[in-house]
Amino acid sequence: MRIVIIEDDRTLLENLKLLLSGEKDITIEGSFHSAEEFLSRLPDLSPDLLLIDLGLPGISGVELIKRVKADAPGLDVMAYTMFDYRDVVFSALKTGASGYVLKGCTPRELVESLHELHQGGSPMSPKIARAVIKEFQGGDISDDYLLSNREKEILLGVEKGLTYKEMAKKFSISSHTIHTHIKNIYKKV
Repeated sequence: MRIVIIEDDRTLLENLKLLLSGEKDITIEGSFHSAEEFLSRLPDLSPDLLLIDLGLPGISGVELIKRVKADAPGLDVMAYTMFDYRDVVFSALKTGASGYVLKGCTPRELVESLHELHQGGSPMSPKIARAVIKEFQGGDISDDYLLSNREKEILLGVEKGLTYKEMAKKFSISSHTIHTHIKNIYKKV
């Protein structure tokens, strides 16, 4: 899996490169300190996914996701940030992030989330799952966007920190079905 990292904190960027380059099936195709720097080099790159900090200077991470998805709708994007504010979360998801992981997760959780995203899943931190649940419990949402009972159960499982495998066992369905439900939740968000 070829990854490009866009992170303005130089120390964190170096740590991410060190962590991810130590994984046998991950190649760091590029690392950038700003959206502008990344966009200037984008034509020369062919990543499988982007790991984007949302709090970038200049062009924000949310705006970067929007621009990237307009040009490459099939490219997977993981929001990796400390922002768990409702507006930021939903802006990132609405513009095309397929995963949303909060900084402060363990290195293993980040690596597993990247693998999950690359395999078609839509990983999210438990705190983000709770925000999604609260949004859907708000009330004035049309029926087209309401979560099914199973989607609510799965979202609660994510909030509790259960893995896809654990939820599959708990609900007597396949891990692939869990992935599908998570994708549907993201679409509805």
